[in-house]
Amino acid sequence: MSKQVALFATCVVNTMRPRVGFAALKLLEDAGYDVAVPENQTCCGQPNFNSGDREGTRQMARHFLKTFQDFEYVVVPSGSCGGMVHTHYPDLFDPSEEEHAPLTALASRTYELMAFLTGIAGVKEVSASCNRKVTYHDSCAGLRELKVKQQPRDLLKTVTGLELIEMNEPEVCCGFGGLFCVKYSDISGDMVEKKAEDIVGTGADLVAMGDVGCLLNVEGRLNRRGEKIEAVHVAEVLAGMVPDRGEG
Repeated sequence: MSKQVALFATCVVNTMRPRVGFAALKLLEDAGYDVAVPENQTCCGQPNFNSGDREGTRQMARHFLKTFQDFEYVVVPSGSCGGMVHTHYPDLFDPSEEEHAPLTALASRTYELMAFLTGIAGVKEVSASCNRKVTYHDSCAGLRELKVKQQPRDLLKTVTGLELIEMNEPEVCCGFGGLFCVKYSDISGDMVEKKAEDIVGTGADLVAMGDVGCLLNVEGRLNRRGEKIEAVHVAEVLAGMVPDRGEG
């Protein structure tokens, strides 16, 4: 009997980096799952939540429940969106409200991609190759809300030809923070500059991470600095979608 999961692609993946969604799809299929991607999925409501729009967030949570409630697992290639659903959705509704119990149950079945692959699917290695020097940035929500730390590193170490080099401070925020980078752009700019310095200091030519928001922020700073370091989602590396240096 085939196993099925739902892929929650997220807004930023859909609009800015669709290939991350395809990478996640490949990894899940390689792990033996049939993957459904509901067409009517929308934003998880994190921007609303962070700006204090509780009712708008509740409406999006209701839609998420309607869209994904029939699936055994929901997998998200994003620590921030995964954290929003898994950590914050259960608190949006009072226990007396009808949405609370099913939404809490669904939140418990929603996993960040790396956590799902290693913890639920039992994936211990991938078949990808990538002859690159790679460093990994720990995105805040994935690390602090979902405890995603060692899982991506364990899988990266199985990629043929890949050399994993740690930053001095891989857990320090890149300064994106969703609306934070808009509200406090000067502070955000200083933070991502320090992150870029740490990345450059590793000597890596590729920086991987589990959140596209962080990816775009770091990539933008590296490009403005004139660095030749590429920023990618870790799923792209694990799915074999990142060419060796000088290829592609």
